[in-house]
Amino acid sequence: MRTVFFGTSDFAAAVLRRLAVSEHPPVLVLSRPDARRGRGRRIAAPPVAEAARGLGLEVVQPASVNTDEARATVAAAAPDVGCVCAYGALIREPLLSDLELLNVHPSLLPRWRGAAPLERAIMAGDRETGVSIMRLVAELDAGPVCLQGAEAIEPGDTYGTLAPRLEALGGELLVRALDERPAFVPQPHDGVAYAEKIEGADRTLDPARPAVELERVVRALSPHVGARIVLADATTLGVGAAAVAPSGPPPGALGERDGALLLGTADGALELRQVQPPGGRAMAGGDFLRGHPLP
Repeated sequence: MRTVFFGTSDFAAAVLRRLAVSEHPPVLVLSRPDARRGRGRRIAAPPVAEAARGLGLEVVQPASVNTDEARATVAAAAPDVGCVCAYGALIREPLLSDLELLNVHPSLLPRWRGAAPLERAIMAGDRETGVSIMRLVAELDAGPVCLQGAEAIEPGDTYGTLAPRLEALGGELLVRALDERPAFVPQPHDGVAYAEKIEGADRTLDPARPAVELERVVRALSPHVGARIVLADATTLGVGAAAVAPSGPPPGALGERDGALLLGTADGALELRQVQPPGGRAMAGGDFLRGHPLP
């Protein structure tokens, strides 16, 4: 079966690598344009474009995949089906009608439609998530589903530990969907939840919330986005790892007990096990205490 692949992120690059060694390797890969990335803000190709070139696949990076020119490029590849994973921009009509598009979505739809399903599942304390293979439609992640696979969210899972398992599951399910062509089933109306894009406010730990909720935020954003707290002088302290502690300083205050750095929360404390001062390197909470006296 001739396929084209639409994707941008690291997650999508992993799915692309699995598809490339199947019986349905893409004849064309479409990804987002190069952009500034990382702390140095240097122009870099998206992970999917880099992966495709490494695999010897043809890559195009249109400013918009919905233009007549981009649609003509897709049509010239004569695909039987398009595969979409974390493309990072809306695919609209008439492209939606030009080609059957199978979307690899990392959640158990209809729960966690939207931009940040992995992060929102961890933040919410879900015990499992998974991957759904759905047909792309105009409404956000609302298309019918042909395959799903579940994956447990372990108590210590971060985005960094959960994502690779879902990448592997997503790749296998996509290939299986292309091999077997199972029937599509409409999503149920009950249980719909939206995984909104991670914004700056989501990253900032609110000490008025319970410690268990803040610990989940830290895990959900580690290591790719990163949580943070606002210090008394209005600077921020990055938080890369944390654990719930039974007690500590008042909510919002930093404290120390037995060499551990603590943040007071609504119902106890959060032990800050890995932090990153502004402009500095990541370090253990105890190392931060030795070099930064608390007020």
